[in-house]
Amino acid sequence: MEPQDSTALRAATNTMSGMGREHFGQISARILAAVNTVIDGKAEAAELALTVLLAQGHLLVEDVPGVGKTMLAKTLARTIDCSTSRIQFTPDLLPSDVTGVSIYNQSTASFEFRPGAVFANIVIGDEINRASAKTQSALLECMEEHQVTVDGTSHHLREPFMVVATQNPIEMEGTYPLPEAQRDRFMARISMGYPDAAAEMAMLSTHQSVSPLDAVVPVATAAQVAAMIALVQSTFVSSAVKEYTVALGRASRESKHLRLGASPRALLQLLRAAKAHATLAGRDFVLPDDIRALAEPVLAHRIIVDRRAASAGATAASVVAELVAGLPVAAGPAGRNGTSPGRR
Repeated sequence: MEPQDSTALRAATNTMSGMGREHFGQISARILAAVNTVIDGKAEAAELALTVLLAQGHLLVEDVPGVGKTMLAKTLARTIDCSTSRIQFTPDLLPSDVTGVSIYNQSTASFEFRPGAVFANIVIGDEINRASAKTQSALLECMEEHQVTVDGTSHHLREPFMVVATQNPIEMEGTYPLPEAQRDRFMARISMGYPDAAAEMAMLSTHQSVSPLDAVVPVATAAQVAAMIALVQSTFVSSAVKEYTVALGRASRESKHLRLGASPRALLQLLRAAKAHATLAGRDFVLPDDIRALAEPVLAHRIIVDRRAASAGATAASVVAELVAGLPVAAGPAGRNGTSPGRR
């Protein structure tokens, strides 16, 4: 029997399958405008967060305290009229707190499943690296298969589904580093960074008495987001772009600066993100430039720099940038509209 949420999502998508790219652009512009009213001076971070949502991925926001990591996640969730939940990860958090648990009901003499916090469209995981490896692993099935299995029974999650997790890379006390399998589940990682002087001045003027988050209202429905995701999935990808993506992945595995290159899942998610990036740019086909623009946020957190290269000052981001710069973009077949998918 098909899950109710999957049926509802498909019905909503079929209803709005006629969404044009102009309508898509209007809704995405409203979402970005709403996010940018709260997160000062971080338009690129807001656009990447929306890109990941439309590509059906998950986002890891990694930076020092106080730069707006959780605020970005909350604002994105509030712009969409859908269910949201927030999980504060702590060392004593249990896997059942995340996924849910079966409780015995004496009146019916049977076990009933009580859903956990992960049963929402957008799940905000605050300080995810403060939870133990056992609790972190509870998210693996959720993020990859969009379902939870408890006592041998699988429960499908609501669609669309996205996890936005934050972590502080500076403070090490009481934290548990994310295992590679967990990091590989995140489509992209971003660092908020400090705002510029003008943005900080604006923040001091507008954030004193009330939080701008209180003024944010939903500007899109879950059904509209589902239709936007369907439009992104229809974006055309030429063989030349696919070959370029594979070449980039193989170059990372053969790099002398890396101990671990990009996984096949990384390349698949890079292409999915590129389709969302192209659609947000108003195109119905992907260019190699979309791959190049997203290579660092999608690949850098998945690869491991060799110790010698790291001691020489190399970072994951710098290695990815070097790989992209050294990979030629070949002119391939024409795109869907007859436009060359080569570099513009």
